[in-house]
Amino acid sequence: MDNRTNLDDYLAGLGISGADESAPLPPAPEVAAPASPALEAAHEDPRAVLERFLKGLTSRIDPGLTVTVREGEDALEAEIAGENAARLAGRDGRTLGAIEVIAYTVLAKQAGRSDLRVRVDVGGFRRRQADTLSRLAERLAVQVAKSGEPHELQPMPAADRRVIHIALKEHPDVMTESVGEGSARRLIIKPRHG
Repeated sequence: MDNRTNLDDYLAGLGISGADESAPLPPAPEVAAPASPALEAAHEDPRAVLERFLKGLTSRIDPGLTVTVREGEDALEAEIAGENAARLAGRDGRTLGAIEVIAYTVLAKQAGRSDLRVRVDVGGFRRRQADTLSRLAERLAVQVAKSGEPHELQPMPAADRRVIHIALKEHPDVMTESVGEGSARRLIIKPRHG
């Protein structure tokens, strides 16, 4: 058996064509490029590309899962639902994060859209996590407002920091700031005045 053929067949089944890793990524949308058959596939509808990839992936994991993709304000948002969908999030959402990274890569390669963000939720995991972070942000805001002392949170992913930034954006007594680099980037909640 030819492993390359099996890999190509598997990737094609996931909605990923052209498994040749040495193929260059298509140019960014702003860059004019001559039309060619190889680039026409790069201009596929991003929503269709993401939906095809996620349906291919989930059908192999659990055929009972469903995928819905919609265009949000600043990202393509996908919801994977089904009886066992929440298990797909993995420990602390790590599997879900990996799915998002792969989905973004597929979108960049197949649709030529590396400018689009991708958010995937499974079984409401992200929604519940955002609610928990928003409640935490409110509790910490009260604490910081009362004490007048800033509170520094542990390093967290950008998506989690964003939830807290948004939750406290209009708070009259506190403001937020991200500090640090890479995986050590963390958020500080500090008094707005003083």
